Amino acid sequence: MSSDRLHESGDAQRPPRASGAPSPASPSSRPSALRLVILGVITLVLVSVFASLGTWQLQRRAWKLDLIERVNSRVHAPPSAAPTRAQWPAVSAEADEYRHVSLTGTYRFDKDTLVQAVTDLGGGYWVLTPLRTPDGSDVLVNRGFVPPGWKESVPPAPDGEVTVTGLLRLPEPVGGFLRKNAPAENLWYSRDVFAIAAARGLAEADVAPYFVDADASPGASVGANAITNDAEAVTGKTQSQDRDYPVGGLTVVQFPNNHMSYLLTWYALAIMSAVAGWFVIRLEMRKRSG
Repeated sequence: MSSDRLHESGDAQRPPRASGAPSPASPSSRPSALRLVILGVITLVLVSVFASLGTWQLQRRAWKLDLIERVNSRVHAPPSAAPTRAQWPAVSAEADEYRHVSLTGTYRFDKDTLVQAVTDLGGGYWVLTPLRTPDGSDVLVNRGFVPPGWKESVPPAPDGEVTVTGLLRLPEPVGGFLRKNAPAENLWYSRDVFAIAAARGLAEADVAPYFVDADASPGASVGANAITNDAEAVTGKTQSQDRDYPVGGLTVVQFPNNHMSYLLTWYALAIMSAVAGWFVIRLEMRKRSG
């Protein structure tokens, strides 16, 4: 029998293949082991990243709750003595920020510094004035807020020795409002204690590493001091308001706490990534074994 007849006989006995059906031996019909590994790695990476972000938010939430509790207990406590020169090296955010403190000294009103501010009373300036204490130290005191029209006529600090109470704050070396301080131009956007001291000719060794946000004056009402019409907003003052500025007691002590929603979101994404990855890998495994 010729070879041509043998080929024809074999072809006649072979069952016909369905149109478009892939060959069982075709490697393209089954996922490779490398593809499964890649899917597994991607799933693990996503789950790890989202779970880590959720855990970080959990830690941030614990820190924020502790901060809120600590600040609330400090701002409502009776004032205690502000850290003295010998205690300056130990001053820290954890131990001292937002402490209600008291200090006595004499204002050096010829060295006022105006720092741009946005408050409940609108835009304007903080008035920072050095307070020379009996031991020769200088503590910057934020006497309070003045509106724009007061920039060239800030009410002077009281003469003679005074006692100031307020909240201890740490320096703000980074400029605010996306702008950096410009000491040479006398433009200030953050309360950078040492930069202000240098610009005012104060010896750094004699300047406290903190400033104090002064309390509101006894009997003062923030509402009564607010600018209420456009004419006053332009001039920034009226005869009845001369004694009201600067307005102290405007320190923001409320902190947003959205960490619970963030951590739930991240953990939900981690779970969704794990479930999606498991389904995809399972589907690929079925194809591989089919």
